[in-house]
Amino acid sequence: MAVPSTSERNDGRGDTAAIAVNSLEFSYPSEPPLLSDFTLRLEPGSRCLLIGANGAGKTTILRILAGKHMVGGTDVVQILSRPAFHDTSLVCDGTLSYLGGSWSKTIGGAGDIPLQGDFSAEHMIFGVNGIDPERRDRLIDLLDIDLEWRMHKVSDGQRRRVQICMGLLRPYKVLLLDEITVDLDVVARMDLLQFFVEECEQRGCAILYATHIFDGLDTWATHVAYVAFGRLEKGLKVTELEGLHQPGGADNLLEMVEPWLRKERELRPKKAEEYKKKQEEKKRLEKSSPSKAAQDRFPSTPASRQGESLWGAGRHMAFYR
Repeated sequence: MAVPSTSERNDGRGDTAAIAVNSLEFSYPSEPPLLSDFTLRLEPGSRCLLIGANGAGKTTILRILAGKHMVGGTDVVQILSRPAFHDTSLVCDGTLSYLGGSWSKTIGGAGDIPLQGDFSAEHMIFGVNGIDPERRDRLIDLLDIDLEWRMHKVSDGQRRRVQICMGLLRPYKVLLLDEITVDLDVVARMDLLQFFVEECEQRGCAILYATHIFDGLDTWATHVAYVAFGRLEKGLKVTELEGLHQPGGADNLLEMVEPWLRKERELRPKKAEEYKKKQEEKKRLEKSSPSKAAQDRFPSTPASRQGESLWGAGRHMAFYR
């Protein structure tokens, strides 16, 4: 997961990455910066755990990689050397698959509610055209889906199984997962994780998996990416984690990660205070030097290079897919 230099990325030798994020800056409108100089590189065949505290930006990272936010230029966030936001064919042809959040729809006055209706799981799964029947049957068996399930009567875990099945029907090359196994029972979760191992080893897929549940992942993951304060604090192979499965060290990933998160929690008030002081200083400068403030607000760097455009985060129809 080493980050290539700019020259390596531009001379054609850096085109093998399944996921490449180069100095990403991102913030939501009227919010403090969420990601700052975030850089990540993941090769085909990798299974990477995206680790971080609540609010660290894991879901945002996955959504950016899924092409749901326009950030920077076409070379800032790339999937298989293709711009994640601009190249919508990544999702349309199934090369990139994103499974995250609850399967829901927005109802005016009621907010987001679980996707449900008086139709069967078979209607949804077999309604996807151009699917390999053998792969479809395997996923149905793997996830133990009853095709007669009515989607308005199923449990959250059963609904999640149908969601996962539909997201995996097409043979992806890059898979983004956001706490997708949280509703699954132990057997379904372990079978699914083993399926992902086979996908990576046999087809060279790359998987980025954000989770807080580390049971069974010690030998599953090949890499870890720890995000804190908007940056990639640690990005390395699991075998390179100092102290993991070593005498006197951590027995598992949970014991390895817990001190990272506790230290981050201790530093958070200090970071918040530093940001507050910077904002106060910025306001003071704006009052004392309006022309300087205008230059800071509208720098010479094109808006396309910023995490947020001058008019807010860019979105197109990919945001809603």
